[in-house]
Amino acid sequence: MSALSLAIDNTLVNVTWEDNPSVSSLRELASSGLTLNLTRYGGFEQVGPIGKTLPSSDVNLTTSPGDICLYASNQIVLFFGKNTWAYTRLGHINLSQGELAALLNKESVTVTLR
Repeated sequence: MSALSLAIDNTLVNVTWEDNPSVSSLRELASSGLTLNLTRYGGFEQVGPIGKTLPSSDVNLTTSPGDICLYASNQIVLFFGKNTWAYTRLGHINLSQGELAALLNKESVTVTLR
């Protein structure tokens, strides 16, 4: 299985990915590169469409800063704050809350997956 990398506005970040069908499908989709445009929402997350529907197993959970989740089977969410909702957990960005806010607390970001 190939590695999956994530960059936020050209800054490569260290991610611990979940081992689930959603991440496997995302890895396949990103095998030749996938660029997503995300927009800040609610003052605690960046969210944007993936362009495809991925398998999901949503559960009600409370996110932490750094969590990466799948929402509605077709949107990726990167958290720099906390929220409680039904998501499928995809992974976690291994940065401090301050580092996450510096990268994500802006109007929009570009995320690249490979």
